[in-house]
Amino acid sequence: MAITAQDVKALREKTGAGMMDCKKALTECDGDIEKASEWLREKGIAKAAKKAGRIAAEGATRVAVDNNTAVIFEVNSETDFVAKNEQFLALMDTIQNLLLKNKPATVEEAMAASMDGKTLEELVTDATATIGEKITFRRFKIVEKTDADVFGAYIHMGGKISALTVLTGTNDAAVAKDVAMQVASMNPQYVSREDMPQEAIENERHVQMEILKNDPKLSSKPEKVLHGIVEGRLTKSLQEICLVDQVYFKEPDLKVGQYVKNHNASVKSFVRYAVGEGIEKRQENFAEEVMSQING
Repeated sequence: MAITAQDVKALREKTGAGMMDCKKALTECDGDIEKASEWLREKGIAKAAKKAGRIAAEGATRVAVDNNTAVIFEVNSETDFVAKNEQFLALMDTIQNLLLKNKPATVEEAMAASMDGKTLEELVTDATATIGEKITFRRFKIVEKTDADVFGAYIHMGGKISALTVLTGTNDAAVAKDVAMQVASMNPQYVSREDMPQEAIENERHVQMEILKNDPKLSSKPEKVLHGIVEGRLTKSLQEICLVDQVYFKEPDLKVGQYVKNHNASVKSFVRYAVGEGIEKRQENFAEEVMSQING
């Protein structure tokens, strides 16, 4: 029988499942909404949909390299416990292989890509249903390099932070990994000052000047002196956020830029993901979290 838009809408409202899942369920069940609802429950889709509004700010990041292609990505769960179980880690493996094989450009493209006969969207839905928590494929980045470059990959604390670097001028993966460890630990924002938008530099300069003008001990100093102090503070600030200007964590007498230069290399780019950054996390104490898991 013909499936109408009203039927799909009614099933969506009843189960919370996605439009395409509802349409498929109705087709499988000859338009019977009750049977379609049961079909969705049996497949775990309705159960997964009910979790869609929950906050998933835990999980794991990962970085992987395949010849001249690398990928860094993040998958979220509701609790840190789930991020360590076998099903979640198996999903991470599948996503890694899917991304390296298909090289999608967007999250939407990635969710539509298939692996072993299922789209990533279906795999995430299945994981949500079977694991019992909302699982979200949040973000990724595909990075390509040439034969003249080298990747550096580092995963910290089982995936709490992942970092990927691209160095040119060397094929020493150990040097590139050291720089990736620097990125993971010190969280730079730019490779160098030259990579910073001019407006960002000017904004920082303005902020530093306003701080001085509001400091009773410094505000009365001549404008020229204030500008000198601002430039000094600006330089220090940029050294903290620009990778090549940071103090190298293994050799405090060296800057990162000098360390890579000593190996005839330079940093082309880096990417750093930390689990849950930018997600507003629900405030919940440990006892409540455990009880919420017990109560399902």
